[in-house]
Amino acid sequence: MTDNKSILSDQIICTEFDGGEGILVDLNTRKYYQLNATALLVWKGLEKGLGIDDIVAQVIGEYEVEPEHARSSVENLITRLGSYKLVSTGR
Repeated sequence: MTDNKSILSDQIICTEFDGGEGILVDLNTRKYYQLNATALLVWKGLEKGLGIDDIVAQVIGEYEVEPEHARSSVENLITRLGSYKLVSTGR
């Protein structure tokens, strides 16, 4: 996956909870998606319009994780979000 920026669906609402987790609500399908702290960090990066490299850097800064593992995890999450039509890549 290249460092293309992802485009968030405008029909998605994100709510953050005190414990560092969050939930996404797709207003089109009315489905809910629970986010752990790491997934929420990635989502917030996407909301800010950050590219994958910047999001990976944030994950590495927040957690003790190898860069390759962080990149793989971020890319897999973005792919999963794309499969649910919550994001699309800006190509």
